[in-house]
Amino acid sequence: MTAAVCRAATIALNGLEGAAVQVEAAVSQQLPGMAIIGLPDAALAEAKLRVRLATAQADLPLTNRFLTVNLAPAALPKQGSGFDLAIALASLAASAQLPGSDDVRERLASTAHLGELGLDGGLRRPDGLLGTVVAAQRLGFTRVMVPASCAAEAGLVAGMTVVAPETLAQAVDWYRGVPMQTHPAASADARFLGAQSDTPAQDPGDALDMVDVVGQPEAVEAMLVAAAGRHHLSLVGPPGAGKTLLATRLPSILPDLSDAASIEASSIASLGSGAALTRLVRRPPFESPHHTASAAAIIGGGTGNVIRPGAVTRACHGVLFLDEAAEFAPKVLDALRQPLESGVIEIHRARMRATLPASVQLILAANPCPCGKLGSAETSLECECPPLQRRRYLARISGPLADRIDLRLTVRRVSSLLLQDAQPARPSSAELRVRVVEARGRAARRLAGTPWAVNADVPGRWLRGPELRLARTETIVLDRALARGGITLRGYDRALKVAWTIADLDGMERPGRHEVARALMLRNGVAA
Repeated sequence: MTAAVCRAATIALNGLEGAAVQVEAAVSQQLPGMAIIGLPDAALAEAKLRVRLATAQADLPLTNRFLTVNLAPAALPKQGSGFDLAIALASLAASAQLPGSDDVRERLASTAHLGELGLDGGLRRPDGLLGTVVAAQRLGFTRVMVPASCAAEAGLVAGMTVVAPETLAQAVDWYRGVPMQTHPAASADARFLGAQSDTPAQDPGDALDMVDVVGQPEAVEAMLVAAAGRHHLSLVGPPGAGKTLLATRLPSILPDLSDAASIEASSIASLGSGAALTRLVRRPPFESPHHTASAAAIIGGGTGNVIRPGAVTRACHGVLFLDEAAEFAPKVLDALRQPLESGVIEIHRARMRATLPASVQLILAANPCPCGKLGSAETSLECECPPLQRRRYLARISGPLADRIDLRLTVRRVSSLLLQDAQPARPSSAELRVRVVEARGRAARRLAGTPWAVNADVPGRWLRGPELRLARTETIVLDRALARGGITLRGYDRALKVAWTIADLDGMERPGRHEVARALMLRNGVAA
């Protein structure tokens, strides 16, 4: 007699991309035992022990025959313990512990089951739960079953009905017809309007404020341009000049994330979060890896079938700050060139490939030389580095990477006399954020109907196209710089983007000769 095959749906997450998996369970007339097939990793292969003990604790014994569990499609590598709940329910259905009605079979196959089993039959949150629920929605699922401890996290996804049992026994009771409270998706207010980051340092009300920057109005203005157009920025100056101070305050003048960006940033945060998220990430993330970080730590990597996001992905839709950039390994810095252009990072392994988002705003900070004294205003400080050593130091930031930097700022130390003088009122981050939001609004209206939302993302060919092409009299300084080899064509296009950002900040319809000249000056390096 042919054994009946029982199926339960779940999701296999690869980076932030998901694939629907049907867990098939069937009983055969063999000695008692259990096998899981379909390219499981070590953690998933151990699920058979967790399932057997958890079902026994819940007084729901499995069949005393051989139970085969197949994870279809079999050619797709699968990892993690989030498959436990689906495996347990499919196995219990094959063991006649669940009703065999068509309604139960339909619900098993149309509900995405996500959860790790404890040996006592309890359910635990799997890694990357929010990203998995988002992937389930994209695949057409409208209902998920998750542990009760993370029902609020799953409810952050609009249009998703959440069934949240605390134990495996409660999940079985729901299929047996015992009523269980379902959790509809969170309201728009809870998901977007009132949601803020779970990281206090990223909250707009945090103590980090641009008002702390003293005596460097040109630097603050350059940071404003960078924030308004989402341009990459490099800061070069001696120790104590305020490079880190400026960079760490950049997120405080950035606007809140859009709805789509918030969901993506929250999904990335859920990959490395052991605790359930209770609200969406609404403030731009900020990542500042140490200069000894490896390429895998910055770009992402992993072993076997497990892909771990790097700093460039964790900072997606936010700021990636590389302090002491010249101390990073050159190959680590050069690995950023491709994601800076495409906004994604592809990680290839022997058995797996993952594409992760990497749309970041890069901020580099470096000393002018190894000793850090070059260009200091103090007469008592003299650079001790030979000229060749100075060139080699900054040459660690390769030309191709430097060519992708839109703004270059030379930061000088603030003199003691300037600190003693009466200072004009300095703008706060809240005031600067208003200007950034207004400038981005002008850019968004101009770019309506295109795939881009900020000036930094606009391709140069579009800015040089018939609709937005500037007159030769306005771009003459750029044309001359390109003709004499002072900038590359990429640099020409990036200077145009900065000019449009300056025009947006000034409330102008189009940039003029003054804005183009200022953009070229910011690209070539301006002293603050």
